[in-house]
Amino acid sequence: MKKIIDILMTVLLPVLMAYSLLGKDIHEWAGVAMFLLFILHHVLNFKWHKNLFRGKYSGVRILGTTVNLLIFLLMLSLMASGIIMSHYVFPFLSIESGASLARTVHLVASYWCYVLTSVHLGLHGGMIMGMLRKAFRMEKASSKRRIMLHIAAALLSVYGIYAFVQRGLADYMLLRTEFVFFDFLEPLAFFFLDYLAIMALFVILGYYAAKLLTKAQAGTDKLFHRKRRK
Repeated sequence: MKKIIDILMTVLLPVLMAYSLLGKDIHEWAGVAMFLLFILHHVLNFKWHKNLFRGKYSGVRILGTTVNLLIFLLMLSLMASGIIMSHYVFPFLSIESGASLARTVHLVASYWCYVLTSVHLGLHGGMIMGMLRKAFRMEKASSKRRIMLHIAAALLSVYGIYAFVQRGLADYMLLRTEFVFFDFLEPLAFFFLDYLAIMALFVILGYYAAKLLTKAQAGTDKLFHRKRRK
């Protein structure tokens, strides 16, 4: 159940980013679906909330918790602003005030949420890789295959950076512009290709950040134990 919800949420992310290309009605219903899945995700992962103030906070845990809390706040702001602007799902509410602010909040929050959710996926990259190996009965990657995977990740990241700059995501995230540009003549496949590359870029960044922090923590722990022995 958890895996299905996570997959559906991941699929919905780029779909939601294409709101003007797919139609505002589809965007609103997809947004409601995303929020319901998000609530379900948190209900099924209640242990995470329960253990929030328990145990040791390593570098990876601090980063992961910060990202998770930011996503939580962004999701709430997206749903609240989305309800205010709604024309298809919640038209009966007839909220007239605050539409301009809601639009700005929705714009900024959506792009930050896309980036941080991708980082969140990357932080769980090791676990995801383990599940894929188990599901497809894959053997542990050889050193040759690992090098190939690193090269593929580097190439994908380069294209992800290009797409991030080309699509102007930084401008939307930093509110340097309040209007999102969509090329309606562009094939939809190209749009999704770019946004999937951007997602991959931040997944990769999250994955390697987790690896580096884990290694750094292991080194610190080793040094601490050596000092204690002395």
